[in-house]
Amino acid sequence: MTFSEENYLKTIYHLTTSLSTEISTNAIAEMMETKASSVTDMLKKLAEKDLVHYKKYQGVFLTPKGKLAAKMIVRKHRLWEVFLVEKLAFSWDEVHDIAEQLEHIKSEQLINRLDDFLGNPTEDPHGDPIPDANGQIIKVEKQLLSELSEKQSGICVGVKDTSSEFLKYLDKQGIALGSTIEILTKEVFDSSLKIKIDGKEVTISNKIATNLFVKIV
Repeated sequence: MTFSEENYLKTIYHLTTSLSTEISTNAIAEMMETKASSVTDMLKKLAEKDLVHYKKYQGVFLTPKGKLAAKMIVRKHRLWEVFLVEKLAFSWDEVHDIAEQLEHIKSEQLINRLDDFLGNPTEDPHGDPIPDANGQIIKVEKQLLSELSEKQSGICVGVKDTSSEFLKYLDKQGIALGSTIEILTKEVFDSSLKIKIDGKEVTISNKIATNLFVKIV
């Protein structure tokens, strides 16, 4: 499988997990910043390899073979992110682009040894689940911080926005995976929140709250 084919499979997988419907060529084109005609050509190639089901004007979805292949790409990407943060002291906002390169390494033996070396983690540095060698995923019950009510508390377990800018902002606010966040007040006007993070009070916008996943305490 080529790097390009792997990138398409991963993109379709991510779209599927967020939309839960058949994926349009336009959605893929937008996410990959390419032309719809290029997407159509690639989908035909992937369909020939039994990695996707594709019919013109009816969208695309992964076959069982394609879904497993996509999960293995995601597995590699997220394991490398754990390695870069835990063993090489990269910050969580630096690792995505490097992992994008490392995820194309073909050696299954290397990835399985990496998994064991890291202690078989189930989540990456951003709180996203890591598929195991069989493609199984341990799901954590979570919800957006913006969905909590006043006086509720949650533990930060993930981020929806993994951009470097957002992660750096969280670092400035002292928000990280494992942080305990209590909703003190919620403004009616703009849904901004006054929160307490590990004992410190700060105010965050609704945009920030809708990009933080928490597990209710």
